Amino acid sequence: MSGPDRRRDGVSQDARVKDGGEVTQIAGDQIITHHHHYYPLGGAAPATVDRVRVGVVPRLADCFQERAGAEPVRAAADDGSTVVLPQASTQVATRVLAGMGGVGKTQLAAAYARHAWEQGIEVLVWVEAASRDMVISAYADAALRLGLPSADREDPERSAREFLIWAETTTRRWLVVLDDVCSPGDMRGLWPMAVSTTGTAEASGGCPGESLDGSSCGEVMVTTRLRNAALAATSRCVIEVAIFTEEEARCYLSARLADRAADPVQVDALARDLGYLPLALAQAAAYMLNTDLDCAAYRRLLDTRLLHRVLPNQQDLPDDHERIVAATWELSIGQADRAHPAGLARSVLSLISFMDPAGIPQAVLTSPPVLEYLVGHLPEISHGWEVDAEAVDEVLRVLHRHSLIDHKRTALYLEIRVHQLVQRATRESFIAQPELGSTLFAELVHVAAEALLSVWPGNHQDFSSQQFSTTLRANTAALHSSSGAILWERNNQGHPVLFHAANSLGHAGRVAAAHTANAELRATAQRIFGPDHPDVLTARYNCATWQGGLGDMAGAAGELQQLLTDRQRILGPDHPDTLNTKGNLAYCRGKAGDAAGAASLFEEMLTYFIRRHGPDHPSTQNARHNLAHWRGEAGDASGAATALEQLLADRLRILGPDDPSTLNTRHYLARWRGEAGDASGAATALEQLLADQLRILGPDDPSTLNTRHYLARWRGEAGDASGAATALEQLLADQLRILDPGHLHTSNTRRSLAYWRGQASRE
Repeated sequence: MSGPDRRRDGVSQDARVKDGGEVTQIAGDQIITHHHHYYPLGGAAPATVDRVRVGVVPRLADCFQERAGAEPVRAAADDGSTVVLPQASTQVATRVLAGMGGVGKTQLAAAYARHAWEQGIEVLVWVEAASRDMVISAYADAALRLGLPSADREDPERSAREFLIWAETTTRRWLVVLDDVCSPGDMRGLWPMAVSTTGTAEASGGCPGESLDGSSCGEVMVTTRLRNAALAATSRCVIEVAIFTEEEARCYLSARLADRAADPVQVDALARDLGYLPLALAQAAAYMLNTDLDCAAYRRLLDTRLLHRVLPNQQDLPDDHERIVAATWELSIGQADRAHPAGLARSVLSLISFMDPAGIPQAVLTSPPVLEYLVGHLPEISHGWEVDAEAVDEVLRVLHRHSLIDHKRTALYLEIRVHQLVQRATRESFIAQPELGSTLFAELVHVAAEALLSVWPGNHQDFSSQQFSTTLRANTAALHSSSGAILWERNNQGHPVLFHAANSLGHAGRVAAAHTANAELRATAQRIFGPDHPDVLTARYNCATWQGGLGDMAGAAGELQQLLTDRQRILGPDHPDTLNTKGNLAYCRGKAGDAAGAASLFEEMLTYFIRRHGPDHPSTQNARHNLAHWRGEAGDASGAATALEQLLADRLRILGPDDPSTLNTRHYLARWRGEAGDASGAATALEQLLADQLRILGPDDPSTLNTRHYLARWRGEAGDASGAATALEQLLADQLRILDPGHLHTSNTRRSLAYWRGQASRE
């Protein structure tokens, strides 16, 4: 492609003659050139051929960049040929440059058009194609400029038809660029015909005419934000124009900013901040040049100011830009909002604007909180419509067709992607509505938070659930980052999704990250609410829990002892959170080596629960279970087994044989039988339990996997070390399929497998 537009003293230097001849140049972009030595394809040399250029071809940006992925356009511009589609041998004379607003489609088309003009194209028509009337007007101008006999200035439609007839029948080489087609319907009946040198004429919207050597007299280039099937006929080459690559962005900023781009780290960081969007980079560079800022200083402004405050004013826009980047997508949003189902696109995009641009699960946008919100925000004319998951899917396809998002149904948990500046511009649009902007902004944030929380999987161990949780955590982090303090402002508390996301790290085996995340939540809550707020106490509890998960049980017990004192003072001794803290303190004391102290605390809790709730209450039953376990850990294995036998009888009576609590009691009863010396009895009991768990819970449930681990152990303790090793090998294979390789349970299985392999080698 050609480089930047070259002008001298206001006179265009675009037209030039390769083989000699006379050229008349006219200042500006409307040019007629007389060229006496140009021979049209397949025709005899005329005495005089007037080269005609209609419409204003945008001048190329300073430091115009070659683009990765635009090879079909570049190749066709270089050799004047039509494009060969990769999936067939068919040659096409229509190229559709599609992509989101701001990626540089018009610049690529302008570079192609200017190069074609330099190569000797005879007629170049640049059409601002945002509406049907604009297309007709441009065609009419072309007909008049060509001097077609039936062209009539007073009848644009007739003149447009004359131009289309001329394009179909001429042997002269022509190029029509339709810039910014907003609706395929606007082009109905207005597609120029591609004419080959043999006289074959077919619509470029259908199958282009081809000469014997494969060349075509007419070419059409389209730029559009639409991804529409009507624009993607098999005879058209659709070229997706993407954002700059990292290297393209670096080269552009370095060339444009010169010494202000001296720090390559800051240059790359600025490119990332602006999402490698060509329009944003161009306008940011213009602002920096106007205000004499380097990349680091501009990035600081970008972090603290609204987008439109760190871009040029309308009158200072560079390179013939018509609007600032923050307004680039408004036309597309308006069109999408009018598409069926009308009135939903803007609301859905607004929710998307708060989440992770790298991938948003579609399940979040079809969750009950979102559907309820959309029903409440439908325009009056749409009331009565059913807003369901299918309707939201339609809206996502509409947003995709308008290049506002990328929607790919097969990308599990990452079905929706969006450019970060589209998100930012959408969020900042609320500030332009002072009467309801802040209220709507806060409402959207809390709807997004409720939606994320509502779809969070309850099973922490399943690999698919872990993948989903990872994506939900990324979206929660993006929501928190994009919404400021809003998630801490409703009902005088932090939104539960923040705490859920932090704890999900620990459930995924990332215990240190869970501890750090909860420590950050504690600091934020304490700064906003003070030290005695329930959120601060919750974060302290979570920090202590994950501290224990890191192996520091004594430290965790110390934290929980202080928290218990504070919760008793603030909430009272009977509050559920106080009792929960006491139970976790007992557990950590036991794991830290003070089994007797743990048993003593659970005995206190059992006395309280019997008095408060009676013998059959779940809290009473749980206290009995924990007391029996820690008595066993304190050295009384037989007593623990006896207590669990009595508890199992009560749980069978109260809950039935298939309740998870009943199954759990059976597991611990088997363990303490083994610890009391009956390894064979423990193995037999666990075999029976495993059969029931497979039936009730399934093979991948954490409890089922845990039973398999202990069954292997007690088989080994009963004398079958080889059988234990084999069972653990099979368990490890399943855990690696289900869990993260670094998960605590996987690591424990590896250690046990190594031990029993060693024991088996001695048999």
